[in-house]
Amino acid sequence: MAGLIGTAAGVVWSYLNINGASSVTKITKETDLDAKGVQRAIGWLASEGKLTIDMKGRTETVSLK
Repeated sequence: MAGLIGTAAGVVWSYLNINGASSVTKITKETDLDAKGVQRAIGWLASEGKLTIDMKGRTETVSLK
């Protein structure tokens, strides 16, 4: 399972590196990951201190530090 989460984290990191701040919904729609995979990847990256999570109105956005 850790290998799958690490791979998903790489996909999310690459997506954010190219596209900038994005909502979880947008990341899920534009990658081949399911919602749980995106959430796990965000958790992994956040625990490594690589993400900034902000609220824009009612939408949570994720970006690279």
